[in-house]
Amino acid sequence: MSTQPSPLQNALAHFARWFGPAMARPTLREAVRAGTGAGLALALSGLLLLGVHAQVADGSPHGLLLIAPLGASAFLLFAVPNSPLAQPWSAITGNTVSALIAITAVLSGLPQLAAIGLAITGAILAMAMLRAMHPPGAAVALATVLSEQMVRDLGYSFALAPVLLDTSLLVVLAIAWNRLTGRRYPFRQPGEANAHGTRDRPPEARLGLSPEALASILERYRLSANIGTEDFARLLAEAETEAARLHVGGLTCGEIMSKDLTTVTPETSLRDVAELFRRHRFKTLPVTGPQEQLLGVITQNDLIQRARNEAILHQASFARALSSLLLPGKDAPLRAADIMSPPAGTVASSDSIGILVKSLADGGVQAIPVVDQGKLTGIITRSDLLAALAHMPLWRPA
Repeated sequence: MSTQPSPLQNALAHFARWFGPAMARPTLREAVRAGTGAGLALALSGLLLLGVHAQVADGSPHGLLLIAPLGASAFLLFAVPNSPLAQPWSAITGNTVSALIAITAVLSGLPQLAAIGLAITGAILAMAMLRAMHPPGAAVALATVLSEQMVRDLGYSFALAPVLLDTSLLVVLAIAWNRLTGRRYPFRQPGEANAHGTRDRPPEARLGLSPEALASILERYRLSANIGTEDFARLLAEAETEAARLHVGGLTCGEIMSKDLTTVTPETSLRDVAELFRRHRFKTLPVTGPQEQLLGVITQNDLIQRARNEAILHQASFARALSSLLLPGKDAPLRAADIMSPPAGTVASSDSIGILVKSLADGGVQAIPVVDQGKLTGIITRSDLLAALAHMPLWRPA
């Protein structure tokens, strides 16, 4: 027999939903990574400023000190480096412009409480207009007004040191620490070229929402300060890839792969490699060892690039450089091992073909080797995947 919750239980449940944690607990490793980085960065910044202070100490006022709001900036830069609020433009511009507005409020002669209100309001408006929203900027504005005597001594140079100097030091250290510990910072790189160096969007993204449409969605749900357009696009792309895996979940790589393989060994001459490319019209050849283990791959582009480099090195024509690579001469002929490269990735025959969509969509990857228990068992080309996708309606259950 079930019992209905009491009004008090309902109220407590509502309270828990409203005021309880709204985010997943970060891993201990991530918390230690962020905390250690922030602490070391602030300590190192302080030591650097003390060192400079010792060199220039002459009794004149200067701003070679750490400011309290930098602790909040450190949290964003090290704990949530993928946030739009933590990016270098937001941190440096947000803190500096907030200081400039607060200095103006102090020098205007207003009472302190009025100066605080004006500084906070102006800082938020300026950060919004400059697309440099950085919450610690408001704390910088408040701290600037509260440091009235120092601000009057330093004037507008207070915005340069300590504010701009401190924030810039912290950003540089955040870039180094985040990349050293496996995090990408700065996170957003707008305008990145695609794999071909052109301005076209990657093929898998051309049928998706445009950056303008994504930005509109974020603005509609008031999330533009929490997640950037580039991040949103990445999340959608990953979600679509996962949906593709589910959509073709019943079809495996083993069902569409080529099993009758033509392979070469590391000792195969480049002339024989080129002949195999010509005879079979392959674009990729696997390089295998004695136990059929995959050692690497050779693509037609590998041959072309090697010939191009030889032509530049010896100031010869491309045709002559290519001929010298393929025809035996007085020097030992080049072998497959000399130009092969590690595979861009491998799959297992039991994997869903959805895993191939992203790998083969663009870039230099023409084929994906299929490896089971350490042995090469097949290869899947773009043509194989396209043929499979073209027949998908036949395989989908009614």
